[in-house]
Amino acid sequence: MKHIKVVLVALLPFAVYLLPERWIMQGHTLCLAHNLFGVECWGCGMTRALYSVAHLDFVAAWEFNHLVVVVAPLMVYIWSKCITRLIKMK
Repeated sequence: MKHIKVVLVALLPFAVYLLPERWIMQGHTLCLAHNLFGVECWGCGMTRALYSVAHLDFVAAWEFNHLVVVVAPLMVYIWSKCITRLIKMK
């Protein structure tokens, strides 16, 4: 069972990579600040930015949200920490 969890967590970023581009890059935003007040919050564009990073398009990622330089490495750290923790579990 532990091995299945490790494999699933390890493959999660690759599953995101395989999502169709139209699902991420097109359509309306789900951001409440944007939908209710018409202003962009600090997280607006982050999903598209992370998707762009996954596809190694760093310029587009930067254009979608400048905070991607903080969030992307942090997500990689948390992901690797989760895998490490799962492997070390008894």
